[in-house]
Amino acid sequence: MNWIKTEIGFDGWRFDFAKGYSPDITKLYMGNTRPEFAVGEIWNPLSYGSDGKPNYDQDGHRRELTEWVKAVGGSATAFDFTTKGILQSALVEGELWRLKDSSGGPPGMIGLMPENAVTFVDNQDTGSRQKHWPFPSDKVMQGYVYILTHPGIPSIFYDHFFDWGLKEEISKLAMIRIKNGIKASSTVRILASDPDLYVAAIDDKIIAKIGPRYEAGHLVPTNFRIATSGNDYVVWEKQ
Repeated sequence: MNWIKTEIGFDGWRFDFAKGYSPDITKLYMGNTRPEFAVGEIWNPLSYGSDGKPNYDQDGHRRELTEWVKAVGGSATAFDFTTKGILQSALVEGELWRLKDSSGGPPGMIGLMPENAVTFVDNQDTGSRQKHWPFPSDKVMQGYVYILTHPGIPSIFYDHFFDWGLKEEISKLAMIRIKNGIKASSTVRILASDPDLYVAAIDDKIIAKIGPRYEAGHLVPTNFRIATSGNDYVVWEKQ
């Protein structure tokens, strides 16, 4: 691995199926190679109720991710499968109240350890040709509004950016994030979490809205202006 770093030029690792071997092994890899960036895939199913829907409380699921990060030394990150699962379920079922946990914060890994959480809408396993757990295609942009405005380390899926014709919309969101200095550790203040409306202020610099309900202006201060909008989403930024 060090040869790959020094001779080939790689500076980071993706630990595939990281739950399939001891975190102690990953900790050795991390300590002996000291990558600039590393992310682990810990993909476990959400907990489900008798109705076939994910349970509201997915704290155990996200803590499996944070405990893995701690076990490998604290410097690696993990794909935030909890956020993906809750977000796509909330959008499909019209249950955006799921996006606020019992403590008032984000319900995924980003609500506990955002600096180590890699958020995503889909990847080569969940979407693309394999489609093991695809994000609903008509809700993909709302997914990007959420991850590109919220804490965590957002990642953009190649297929969505280059093949789906979403490059312009996703790029606008990315530029809003950069312009306003939104970081992995940014703070979230959830202003609404109703079945058809989710609104959150991030660092009190931008406000993001997803969901089909149009009436959300009363939650937005007068010194905020629309930065971008699309089907069932709006992002405002402070002037």
